[in-house]
Amino acid sequence: MPSLQVARALMAKGHAASTIELYGSRRGQESVLWPTLEFPFTLLPGRGIRRSMSPGAVWANGGAVLGLASAALRSLASFARRRPRVVVVVGGYASFPAGLAAVMLRVPLVLVNTDAVPGAVNALLGRFAAVNAVSFPNTHLPRAYVTGTPVRPELGSLDRSVDGRRQAREMLGLPARRPTLAAFGGSLGARRINAAVADLAGRWSDRDVSIYHVAGRRDYAQFMPGKVAEGDIPGPDVALHYQVVPFEERMPELYRAADLCVCRAGAMTVAELLVAGVPAILVPLPGAPRDHQTRNAEALVVAGAAIMVPDAECTAARLEAEIAALLCDSDRLAAMGNAARMLGHPDAAAKVAELVDAHAR
Repeated sequence: MPSLQVARALMAKGHAASTIELYGSRRGQESVLWPTLEFPFTLLPGRGIRRSMSPGAVWANGGAVLGLASAALRSLASFARRRPRVVVVVGGYASFPAGLAAVMLRVPLVLVNTDAVPGAVNALLGRFAAVNAVSFPNTHLPRAYVTGTPVRPELGSLDRSVDGRRQAREMLGLPARRPTLAAFGGSLGARRINAAVADLAGRWSDRDVSIYHVAGRRDYAQFMPGKVAEGDIPGPDVALHYQVVPFEERMPELYRAADLCVCRAGAMTVAELLVAGVPAILVPLPGAPRDHQTRNAEALVVAGAAIMVPDAECTAARLEAEIAALLCDSDRLAAMGNAARMLGHPDAAAKVAELVDAHAR
């Protein structure tokens, strides 16, 4: 998402699509999405390094290193031939080989760091970058410039007024006038959040509330109505409206409909919550590299935009206490939403595009 938004912001500044080439991974979502776009693209081999010393991980990491070396050589050869004016690194499997090629060929490098704490690759490449575009103040990278994370432009103009939320709920098949909780954990899902939310639905069978639960493709079969391990899913004859889906393509409408979100604290999720102005209960993924999701969540907690619940404490009882206190306090929810907007950067893509232009040789 950040790479596409930066590319489109560069087009808005007058650059032709044919002059902006995207580099990504053969194994990532870009292999499916990019062929339909207006930009030329290159898909590189390689996959992530597994943080384990088990025999299977060691064997897989050997293949990952070979793939990374191949991707670096391909990037180096491509850049030497095409001589780009600037290289923008936004993370993902292609970031290291493309960034390394830029450093070796002395092509200006603009690095976009979306988490509150830089990962190992960004920390390394950031030393050589002409500028590091960061999402949060006090991110430990040299030559840092706060731009925010580029997200879908429509998130910055969502109508989250009372009428706007009611309209969005109707579009999602939800009762228009009920307080609405949205729960999600990424495209695959987050099992800890899924189990806690499903159990909460069982406890709240008599509540006049809506829960829109995006369980993820991996976990949907387990948590779909009638197949939940903990607690029974309320039926249509009780007060609670509980809707479970495997995936939601209409995320802007879900952000617009929700009074409150329960979700992980990945970089894109956090950035979207901030720009949309949605209060959240954040459950950071344990074991994330450099514990970056906890650092992301802490930035929102300090700003007053979110509450953080550690993964080990994410139970139905804990969520019930936190959510009930928020849903009955509309003033606090409004204050959290305003705090989120104050920390968000709806113009992040345009800011990064300005840096790209400024540093292109």
